[in-house]
Amino acid sequence: MKSPVHLNALRAFEASARHQSFSAAAAELNVTPAAVGQLVRTLEEWLGTPLFVRGTSGRARLVPTETADRALPDIRAGFDRLAMGLERLKEASTSGVLTVAVSPAFAAKWLLPRIERFQTAWPDTDVRLDTNLKPVDFVAQRIDVGVRYGTGSWPGLAAEKLMSEEVYPVCSPQLLREHWRLQKPNDLAQETLIHDLSMDSHTGFPTWDTWLQKAGVTDVATKRGMKINNSAAVLQAAIDGHGIALARNVMARDDLAAGRLVRLFPEISLVSPLAYYVVYRAECCGLPKLVAFRDWLLKEAAISR
Repeated sequence: MKSPVHLNALRAFEASARHQSFSAAAAELNVTPAAVGQLVRTLEEWLGTPLFVRGTSGRARLVPTETADRALPDIRAGFDRLAMGLERLKEASTSGVLTVAVSPAFAAKWLLPRIERFQTAWPDTDVRLDTNLKPVDFVAQRIDVGVRYGTGSWPGLAAEKLMSEEVYPVCSPQLLREHWRLQKPNDLAQETLIHDLSMDSHTGFPTWDTWLQKAGVTDVATKRGMKINNSAAVLQAAIDGHGIALARNVMARDDLAAGRLVRLFPEISLVSPLAYYVVYRAECCGLPKLVAFRDWLLKEAAISR
């Protein structure tokens, strides 16, 4: 038999049982406690059975009946499926929210200075940035697309290479003028080296030891210096004249172009074995707003190169 009960009554029942309170359920559903109570009574009348144990007026909390308690997991699963169905209906459009997962540093130094161009081209898509240093669960956290740094292999995700990366020393123009002795790599022995600790978890990422070995320098103490766990802050420390940073060219490109940083010893080139990749769930590869953002990222990366 087809149920005549409105979904709002089931929603009111589920919320009341979860909060064990009509008032708390009303706050969640943005209605009055009286309205929640009436919806629950409507459901009870249709079912012909109570859903909560009725006690004295002083009862502190609502307690579902044994039958109601057994039904709640299925009702909640049903609401979850409905929510997923609505998400599927919205996926066919470029309008709505696009959730993008990136590291805080990549967002600050590369994505945010360019994001206005995407918003101009796709005004109906609202970008929501999820910035996190750790990999996120695309399904559980409803991430549409992301940019990750690594070897290009992440279980459960499709990956398309976005940008390769070069690593080299940088400093502020003022520090370079004041420290006129910075003429050759050996001169770094007299300077404060700035280390990027956020890259420690990336096996194979070039360190100061790697770069100095490439430069043929052996007498620089790399264990000392300033240590920072954010790539954007590493560059800012160099801009502020606190030392010499081993920069990632993708992060440093805009600061170099604007003259806030100067590259040292450009004759020594060190390409990282790691790179940036656009990542997303393979089953979502055809979603219009995801395709639009992925293609825009690839275009911006080509322009940057």
